[in-house]
Amino acid sequence: MSKTILITGAASGFGKIAAFDLAKKGHKVIATAQVYPQMSDLIREAKEQGVELTVDKLDVTNPRDLAYIHQKYDIDILVSNAGIMEGGPIAEQPIDLIRSMFDVNVFGGLELAQGFIKKFINQKKPGKIVFTTSMGELWTVPYVAAYCASKHAMGAIAEGLKTELAPFNIKIATCNPGVFGTGFNDRGVDTIFRWYNPENNFTPLSAFDGAAESLAHQLDPQSMAECIVNVVLDDNSNFRNVYPKETEDFVKQLQAEAWTAKS
Repeated sequence: MSKTILITGAASGFGKIAAFDLAKKGHKVIATAQVYPQMSDLIREAKEQGVELTVDKLDVTNPRDLAYIHQKYDIDILVSNAGIMEGGPIAEQPIDLIRSMFDVNVFGGLELAQGFIKKFINQKKPGKIVFTTSMGELWTVPYVAAYCASKHAMGAIAEGLKTELAPFNIKIATCNPGVFGTGFNDRGVDTIFRWYNPENNFTPLSAFDGAAESLAHQLDPQSMAECIVNVVLDDNSNFRNVYPKETEDFVKQLQAEAWTAKS
């Protein structure tokens, strides 16, 4: 049966691929983008591909956008996918950058979800919310610790929602990507060098030597988008969905080792 699905952060990456895939499967998809130029690009591409897609503007940190979206749309499923990454050593990372990242990744995502949760409950209808978090929800990657912290927070929120909303037949799931070549990780590394200066910061420049290597073998985002689509459409999906399997196994190993790690 066709579902009405709203996706945030649909201008690029997993959100964009999933939006087009879900629309092609016959679902009514509302693909949202942060700014108007991204909307224009989405509308043009949907038209070129012959895909029926509703495109709208949604900056999850903008109260007016949130109020407008909550009032305008009745949905069955929310895919909360919008996110940003600010990188750098957390001992020196400017607090305003960390705060802005939490505004998008945590508070914006939660406020958007809260509005639709209230609509689900008032309308006495089942619903589902899928949060795109990260493998960084489950462990801390050096030099993107603040980003991982925001994803840790979103994971805790999702788990709380899962338990608290079960009596209302509202289902919650998370999708936790490994390292995929959407450009998101590359831009996250770029952010470091907009403020970091080895002449002023105590973290040595050599600390970032491994960044290029870690980004050299990123995976095809299509497969992760397909994972998200499967979770969205599965009425009995797992709550946590780490992908690919190699990343899941790696995270489980790190979590086990954390119990014996020294200070």
